[in-house]
Amino acid sequence: MGVSPITSHVLDAARGAPAQGVPVAISYAPTSQAAAASQSTVIASGVTNNDGRCPSLLEDTHVLKPGVYTVRFDTKTYFALHGEKSFYPFVDVTFEIDQPAPHYHIPLNLAPFSYTTYRGS
Repeated sequence: MGVSPITSHVLDAARGAPAQGVPVAISYAPTSQAAAASQSTVIASGVTNNDGRCPSLLEDTHVLKPGVYTVRFDTKTYFALHGEKSFYPFVDVTFEIDQPAPHYHIPLNLAPFSYTTYRGS
């Protein structure tokens, strides 16, 4: 079995552990103008596993197209599972692909009042 062309890994920095149970969705828009005008289409969704990952968000055979992708992490739902409030109800990580590569990894380090992300490998 192959790997989804877009993967994520969510770590709960406050707990020092993977963030299990974070709903994740990927949206696509063909241009940045379309994305800015909220003309994106959800192409995949899932929930992080006990390792904080969504290994099969997209089929491993899915071919990425040039355009703008947004990975939305539903942090409010995650923190509510732990009886906590979150300053950020969701985190959107938006990136643009000109020439698609076979794989993009989007990590998220999460806490109730902060988050960080970067392009992983």
